[in-house]
Amino acid sequence: MASALFEHIAALHAPRAWGRILDAGAGVNSVRWMAGLPGESLTAVTGSPSMARTVERAAGGRLKPEDRLITGNWSDPELLKGERFDTVIADYLIGAMDAFSPYAQDLIFDRLKAHARGRLYITGLEPYVLDRPSTPAGTMVCEIGRLRDACLLLAGERPYREFPAEWVVRHLERGGWRVIDVKRFPIRYRAKFVDGQLDMCAARAARLTDPALRAALEARIATLRGAGHAMAEADGGLRHGADYVIAAEPA
Repeated sequence: MASALFEHIAALHAPRAWGRILDAGAGVNSVRWMAGLPGESLTAVTGSPSMARTVERAAGGRLKPEDRLITGNWSDPELLKGERFDTVIADYLIGAMDAFSPYAQDLIFDRLKAHARGRLYITGLEPYVLDRPSTPAGTMVCEIGRLRDACLLLAGERPYREFPAEWVVRHLERGGWRVIDVKRFPIRYRAKFVDGQLDMCAARAARLTDPALRAALEARIATLRGAGHAMAEADGGLRHGADYVIAAEPA
């Protein structure tokens, strides 16, 4: 799905020049894509030192000498102080902020505005964990997401907290941005999603000191893994939810 979102951003941006690019929530997919854009330079920010190392390895030789990969938190007023960028891309940043700057999501729009000379693109995932799905595929996706979040919380970690596109648009407009485009992309989850989410569960369950709780979670993980694989294979993926891209400019 990431490639479809990036392709949509590229189509929206044409024929504008990319100029100086800021990847405000750097990950492997976003840096790989942005490093290949015909911009002057790329500055990529991540709040996680381990993610910075992963991104640097994954980027390989794509980064130019003038590109930068920075570990920092947007709650730090000194981060990139005084710097401006022609294009700002926040790839799933809003949801990820709960792990680094909880309850500060509404502040990021002003912060990014201070660095934006031109277009801002935000990608995100419509919240789904609290849904009451009407389809078997939706129920499966939600059950996996709920188990993932439960395991993260039991292990003392914060789950990502996704925000709907309407919430993002509302805060952008309140913050003096002009929203240009909103597009949703329906999701079809494959076996890779099932394994990725449940592997995360298994790693957290293994840390728990209560053997009965750990055994119960491991049994649930195994049940959902088998059922999720079977359903994804039979139906060509689990169709539920949507990603989105929002384009905006300083008003």
